[in-house]
Amino acid sequence: MSEVLVAVDHVQLAAPPGSEPELRSYYTGVLGMTEIPKPPALAARGGCWFEAGFVRIHVGIETDFRPVKKAHPGLRVTGIETYAARLAAHGAPVTWDDRLPGHRRFHTEDPVGNRLEFLQPH
Repeated sequence: MSEVLVAVDHVQLAAPPGSEPELRSYYTGVLGMTEIPKPPALAARGGCWFEAGFVRIHVGIETDFRPVKKAHPGLRVTGIETYAARLAAHGAPVTWDDRLPGHRRFHTEDPVGNRLEFLQPH
């Protein structure tokens, strides 16, 4: 078999209409990601795309948006204590969870309620 999965290209999250300014502020200012332009054919739909290194998060607009409380991207970080402090300093909730052996991790939410997990192996 020559066809194999090789990487995750991006994670898609949803957000309510009109939330792009809050999302831009959070994903660039708080998480330190860079906004990347959407292709013109997709930009008309609203939403925003962000990246940092190999991590890509696309946030699309959903008219009847409701944040999902369980599903989430798990994002690896270095300097997790400092990163958590950065989020907390910006008013983002930081909930530590020690139930994953071999990892230090916490959960937070973006401005529209999407759950995000940040983790660092020991």
